[in-house]
Amino acid sequence: MSELWIAISSSLWLGILTSISPCPLASNIAAISLISYQIANRLGALSAGIFYGLGRSLVYILLSGFIIKLSLNISIVSEFLQRYINQALGIILILVGMFLLNLFNFNLPSFKPPERLSKKLTESGILGAFLLGGLFALAFCPVSAALFFGGLLPISIKQQSVLTMPLLYGLGSALPVLAFSGVISMSSQLVSKFYQNLSRIEFYAKRITGGIFILVGIYYVLAYIFKIL
Repeated sequence: MSELWIAISSSLWLGILTSISPCPLASNIAAISLISYQIANRLGALSAGIFYGLGRSLVYILLSGFIIKLSLNISIVSEFLQRYINQALGIILILVGMFLLNLFNFNLPSFKPPERLSKKLTESGILGAFLLGGLFALAFCPVSAALFFGGLLPISIKQQSVLTMPLLYGLGSALPVLAFSGVISMSSQLVSKFYQNLSRIEFYAKRITGGIFILVGIYYVLAYIFKIL
């Protein structure tokens, strides 16, 4: 039961950390700001933030659910995961932790939604916010990719959770988005201060998470590969 709760809290936290990482954070604030300018009332701005967050969450759930379901249904992959998931998880956690601590880096092909499409969606109100959230969720940067593919997916596969862990990750990624839209609906002047505070939180949160990942990864390596613990 304790392992399940650790997986649940980890999935939720990884979603939050993904959303406040520099690349998603900038796209979240820019998108919600643009959408809010098209909506006259505060309730509309908050609703735009909610639907933007739901769009991101849905894409994360569908993408991770598809990958996990596919992995569990392919007999060779499923057998490998059932036999070696703990060993693999230890190594993956150490590598992701080292990346979060900036001990190494990697580049990903960048994806940026076409400017014309983004502009059209920002002018389409609530539905546009939902679609824009889903579109931006696919724009993985190195940090968000490491958290999603190296953090969430191994945890979900270990728990054989096609829905619950991805759902929690999606909800976690939506919580800061809701905060952004709430701040914007109150006063656009607060956005810069809110952004700076979240940037500071992300700096420390990423490093604390990286350290925890390395420690947990070392435990898994010692316990399941070297069988010392």
